[in-house]
Amino acid sequence: MTKTPYKVVSVIYELRADNSGGDVIEKVTKEKPAEFLLGAGKIIDEFENQVSNLNKGDNFDFQIESDKAYGPVKEEAKVQLPITAFQIDGKIPDDLLQPGKVLPMKDQQGNPLYGRVVEVAEDKVLMDFNHPLAGINLHFSGEVLSTREPTQTEVENKKIDGEGEENISN
Repeated sequence: MTKTPYKVVSVIYELRADNSGGDVIEKVTKEKPAEFLLGAGKIIDEFENQVSNLNKGDNFDFQIESDKAYGPVKEEAKVQLPITAFQIDGKIPDDLLQPGKVLPMKDQQGNPLYGRVVEVAEDKVLMDFNHPLAGINLHFSGEVLSTREPTQTEVENKKIDGEGEENISN
């Protein structure tokens, strides 16, 4: 595939932590391939760079350093919140504040974000708002299943028709 401003690409891949022998983070299969619009800015830049010149049937195998993926773990993204912030109708549901649980939340401007419960104390909760893959080098191996030109609507909306959330997203 030649590099043009936009292309729709469908891939399967295995994502591992650190290198080809690392723990499997995600496996995308032919039954539900990852499809995305190259050039729309919705996937990791380095992933896009690596697959942008590939064609149907081409295999890929590359690593993305954490600083070019989701960045380093930022200590300032770990925040103590008052336990009262988690009340629903004046009560905190019993199963809500479990260490490791990821909760949908909003920042001060009302933008959605996700935080992982790290620690729960009597009056406060330590939340981690780092991306779950922050600080991890990513190793991708896979195959390009198809490429095609996007529709005009896809280009205008900068997303694939009928698309939900992107895999490999920023």
